[in-house]
Amino acid sequence: MTVFEGIVLGVLQGIAEFLPISSSGHLALAQNLFGLEEVPLLFDVFLHLATLLAVVLFFWKKIWYLLCAFGRLIARRPAPVEVKNADGSKTVLNEQDALAKEKNLRTYILAVILATIVTGVLGIFVEKKLDDLPVKFICIGFFITSAFLISSSLIEKKRAAKTADGSAKAADAYAKAPSWWQSLIIGFAQGIGTLPGISRSGSTIAGSLFCGVDRAEAGEFSFIVSIPAILGAFILEVKDIGEVASSIGAAPVLAGCAAAFASGYLALTWLMKLIRKGKLEWFACYLIPAGILGLIFLH
Repeated sequence: MTVFEGIVLGVLQGIAEFLPISSSGHLALAQNLFGLEEVPLLFDVFLHLATLLAVVLFFWKKIWYLLCAFGRLIARRPAPVEVKNADGSKTVLNEQDALAKEKNLRTYILAVILATIVTGVLGIFVEKKLDDLPVKFICIGFFITSAFLISSSLIEKKRAAKTADGSAKAADAYAKAPSWWQSLIIGFAQGIGTLPGISRSGSTIAGSLFCGVDRAEAGEFSFIVSIPAILGAFILEVKDIGEVASSIGAAPVLAGCAAAFASGYLALTWLMKLIRKGKLEWFACYLIPAGILGLIFLH
């Protein structure tokens, strides 16, 4: 693999990881077009780690709140009554509000854990039972992702029209956490996203919208819940790090990771704006033609 090919794959990973068009599917298609049939899976995981860094940077405040709440839970410390605002000022909460926000953060942590467990079980099944699928299956996955995006957008817009205010509110550090049953559905949707050609972000956001999660919160939770999934995949594949170094080389890996991080952060910023506007179905306009062309020309 050349440095140029590594950069192309990195850009594809960064864009397709966050935009609901399937990063694994596009990486597989690009590797097929480049004739890179023996690329180790760990290389893809390295690119995922680079996009994971973009997620951490973008949602650092929410992640920090969750880590602090988890630490207080382990140490059995009470909820803080003094909260630091984004502008540096501080707000003093009454005890009832402090407890409510702490409970919500703990519910959010539980939601991430539940969704991760469901995703992990499905991911193991997919790896064992559905490995080495033909490349044309990726194109079918594009159609499935399109169906998820269109149907979830229609359902969410119909639900929003029945409310007094159908506009999506911006996510904040204390946005309402998904319930336990919503977490199971979202985890199942993310597990489906491990199939080639099916977008993880697309299926997870669609699953969130299906079960009534707010648009902005659906986007935020979709990417935060990807953190343990990506770390888990890296741990499972890290044993092959020597294979990556020998078969690809360090330069293409580093170039690909840098490209994945930069393009991923930009794509994530744009996608969160589209989610709040309820425009996810737009991506079906790309996925459906791409799937048709892939079925016709790829072998």
